[in-house]
Amino acid sequence: MDATTIDCANLSDSDIEKMADLCTEQGNGFDIGFLSKQREIKIKDSSRLWVLCTRAYDGDKLRGFAWSSLRRVGGVPSMLIGPAAFVQTAAAEQALKAVMRELYHRAVLAFPDEDVLVGTRLKNPDAYRAFKGLSEVVPFLEKKASGEERAWGRRLAKEFLADGRLDDRTFVLKGDGEPIPYLDFAPRKAVTQPGEIAGLFKGVTAKRHDALVAFGWAMAEDLAGSKLPK
Repeated sequence: MDATTIDCANLSDSDIEKMADLCTEQGNGFDIGFLSKQREIKIKDSSRLWVLCTRAYDGDKLRGFAWSSLRRVGGVPSMLIGPAAFVQTAAAEQALKAVMRELYHRAVLAFPDEDVLVGTRLKNPDAYRAFKGLSEVVPFLEKKASGEERAWGRRLAKEFLADGRLDDRTFVLKGDGEPIPYLDFAPRKAVTQPGEIAGLFKGVTAKRHDALVAFGWAMAEDLAGSKLPK
């Protein structure tokens, strides 16, 4: 399975349509209109909210994708993942690994020899698979978040244009009833996750389009040594 990255500005209507078609059965709200709008959203410095689009193909079949941005948040190298979705078939795990591998490659190019914070929004426990290999993943039920970690949750909510809607103790981001960008990984054959991960989503209300703000650290030595997902 091959994963490549292009600038979101270079996505054609056909590219958007293929991604929307992959999402048709998932019910994540990533239709053509939603994805087209995400391509145009700007942040305060007039740069685009999402800059890169990584896609995993098995031959000519799209198996997964992730939109992302690499920028410094509070001076810290960060990789923010926006709308991301994967097939629900047996190819889901391979597609996720291919996309994450490519994202980490881009992170090394942007921030050589630096630790990189990886942040996104999640709606189900299986999506935690995207954080495999990261250090100090937050939130986690067995670990109470520190003041600095809670501050990072608030910073990320602001970066996701949802300032003031995060419960910084549970890391649940309250929705407003409209679809939001998040990392949708939900294969039909569910991946067994520890009970403490499932417990994190008890406060997530699907109808309101809540999500869990989650993040972890890709350490410089792991990025350089290719210890992250292969």
